[in-house]
Amino acid sequence: MKALFAVVLLLCLGSCATPPGGADPGWVDADIERLMAREGVQGLALALVDDGRVLKQAAYGWRNAGRRLPLRTDTVMYGASLTKTVFALPVLQLAQEGKLDLDAPVATLLPKPLPEYALARGDGRFDFRQLAGDDRWRLLTPRILLIHAAGFANFRWLEPDGRLRFHFTPGSRYAYSAEGFYVLQLIVEEGLGLELGRAMQERVFDRVGMPDTGMQWRPDFAANLADGYTTEGRMEPHDERGSPVAAGSMDTSIADQARLWAALQRGAVLGAAMRAEMLRAQLPIRSASQFPTLAVDTAAPVPGLAAGLGMVTFRDRSGPAWFKGGHNDSTGNMVICLEARRRCLVMLANDVRAERIFPDIARLALGPNDMPWRWEYGWYRHGLPP
Repeated sequence: MKALFAVVLLLCLGSCATPPGGADPGWVDADIERLMAREGVQGLALALVDDGRVLKQAAYGWRNAGRRLPLRTDTVMYGASLTKTVFALPVLQLAQEGKLDLDAPVATLLPKPLPEYALARGDGRFDFRQLAGDDRWRLLTPRILLIHAAGFANFRWLEPDGRLRFHFTPGSRYAYSAEGFYVLQLIVEEGLGLELGRAMQERVFDRVGMPDTGMQWRPDFAANLADGYTTEGRMEPHDERGSPVAAGSMDTSIADQARLWAALQRGAVLGAAMRAEMLRAQLPIRSASQFPTLAVDTAAPVPGLAAGLGMVTFRDRSGPAWFKGGHNDSTGNMVICLEARRRCLVMLANDVRAERIFPDIARLALGPNDMPWRWEYGWYRHGLPP
């Protein structure tokens, strides 16, 4: 019995917080551990936000299974594409302050035409010379970029020839694209003269109180860092990202993410009007699934599914709701917020297999809900029920 207690204590070290007196606990640790064991998940961190306060946060399993290093609520984990939604916050702050017009054409927001930019950084992601000769770049606006309606593939390296190009008229449909966020980062840095990492730090991380979050590698992260695990269970060392990238360079912890979404919920990050604009359904989504991004729309759309500014909105049985995921070969992240219930669930996993149990955890933490899992992941890829 003592040995069993010691194992549970180790796996939940510094994390199994007790919710405020009498509050809904959201989930039971034993249920999470059972689900993790079912799919072989090495590490998972969860947080529940209710009415602008952090109700519960916990970490389970290992940040490095081979070395038996436990995952903690302050462990630094890869944020992946949750970075996009966090980046949207200072962009919207700038709009709120009158320093950026969300509907201004990119040609008016940059000192020179977009196709003339070829910055010597970011492995070519800030080279837009390939757009020369296609004037559709002039239709791009910050709003169109935030709602993933730029018309680009997700990444240019997915193109057969590796070249950046438009696939449809900007603003006409939704197609998830990191490339669009590279353009938006260019607007912030070259157009407004801001350094992205510093702007994120000052406008979001410092304001909210997120000590374990940054847009690029920090040496102090190394002491409490989560490595990742693939679908085959192979360990992938945490990538030390050398420069801030709006589409996906954020490192963070579950404790910091809990503080962030609680702050957004209670109005400490954006004013009420801009927060409402962020969460408004901006562009209906009519694709059968999010990936592949450029597939022809052939299926009936998910009811109420639409692009918000930096996230996706949907119609839950409780009322308006939104979500944003983050994914790579060894990472699975998700934030789901039910606006009418003022409740958000945050899930960070350093094991991509955790995505298979996200629907079960959402039911435990949020109760019956209408999160569009099949659209987000595709049941065929992640073993989710059709």
